[in-house]
Amino acid sequence: MYSAIDVETSSLLSGVRGAQIAGRFKIFRHRPLAYATEQDKAVWDDLVQAMESLLRLRSHRPGTLVKHAAYLHARTGGRIGSLSHLVREAALVAIVEGTERITKGLLGEVELDAYAETQARPSRPVRRK
Repeated sequence: MYSAIDVETSSLLSGVRGAQIAGRFKIFRHRPLAYATEQDKAVWDDLVQAMESLLRLRSHRPGTLVKHAAYLHARTGGRIGSLSHLVREAALVAIVEGTERITKGLLGEVELDAYAETQARPSRPVRRK
């Protein structure tokens, strides 16, 4: 599986070699995950729970991220990559700071990718040092 942005317009699928590659691949277009229906929320919550289950922080309370699933969706715009970045960076900060737990406050301090930052909220808080 390959993942790319605007793969159809890239050089990957152009020319003779590109035609061969295009003949062997199927393109799937994925939109950000929605959070409107109960089914949407269940899918998002499952994703958040799966990411949280991989955390190995001594003082982190299981279920904390799932409790904030709506906030995480609003913050990331339903983008899996943005969510992954947010959880990963929050975990790293928690380790470096010695708290070994992720809180909503800590999540709010993590700066995300440019798209998530401009779409999900008007301004970002100042990061503690």
